Amino acid sequence: MIGIKSIASYVPAAGVDNYAQGAKFGKDEDFILGKIGSAFLPRKDDAQETSDLCVEAVNQLFANNPGLSRESVDALIVVTQNGDAEGLPHTAAIVQHKLGLPTHVAAFDISLGCSGYVYGIYALKGFMEAAGLKNGLLVTADPYSKIVDPEDRNTTMLFGDAATATWMGEDAPWQLGKAKFGTDGGGADFLKTTNGAFFMNGRQVFNFALIKVPAHLNELLSESDLQPSDIDAFCIHQGSAAIVDAVARRFDDGNTPEKFVKDMLETGNTVSSSIPLLLEKHVLNATWKRVALSGFGVGLSWGSAILYRP
Repeated sequence: MIGIKSIASYVPAAGVDNYAQGAKFGKDEDFILGKIGSAFLPRKDDAQETSDLCVEAVNQLFANNPGLSRESVDALIVVTQNGDAEGLPHTAAIVQHKLGLPTHVAAFDISLGCSGYVYGIYALKGFMEAAGLKNGLLVTADPYSKIVDPEDRNTTMLFGDAATATWMGEDAPWQLGKAKFGTDGGGADFLKTTNGAFFMNGRQVFNFALIKVPAHLNELLSESDLQPSDIDAFCIHQGSAAIVDAVARRFDDGNTPEKFVKDMLETGNTVSSSIPLLLEKHVLNATWKRVALSGFGVGLSWGSAILYRP
């Protein structure tokens, strides 16, 4: 069966000091670390496009896995809502060309935000198994620095730029278990761009996450015949420290908050890259046997899943 074999990432070295941003908006260290959760926000260079971030992450994946060759790649999916230029052609085609991947590669984009990684791994798994493909790459890159207004205190202190690349194939150490998804377009106005400018209703997004995510995780576990004690770690979208902490307190009556991985101090909210960044750093080489994921955000859209070692 198709599963996750390896993950690599690219996080720009340059960025923004969130303490300096906080001072500008009258926010102290307690707010920056306790509510936002990020002291530093990586930013792509002005000359870098979304596809360039993707290429960096995939090249790191190749460097980490000598057994994966460019010629062996069958499929490439890029998860982004801030692709190259005006979004036509699709960013995956540009990435395919820049990487020098063979032209028999199936390459396409998925337009999803913070839920995109969970959707993406299942979309790629199903596509590969249906078509009999052997090696697929799921790439996430959604540089919000393209659309965030540096004068908007509601968004400029939250988002960081990053990209990840996940190798999916047979004989993988991590397999995909049961998953659940959801969409509520009635909340579209809470996270949107208008004429290239990004808007977020932070209170509505926080309330959505607090109400939806713990319940969704509980439903997923119940349908999987699992208890919270059967899960070694929960890797949910790193929207902000406040959101992760609130979900952890609400889930399972707050009995397992220590199982919720939180790591955004030097990355910020990297949209669809936040979950794979956690997996790369905390899960792939751990001794854990079962991990729960949950991504949620723009759409409104959400997806939760179980990863397990066979």
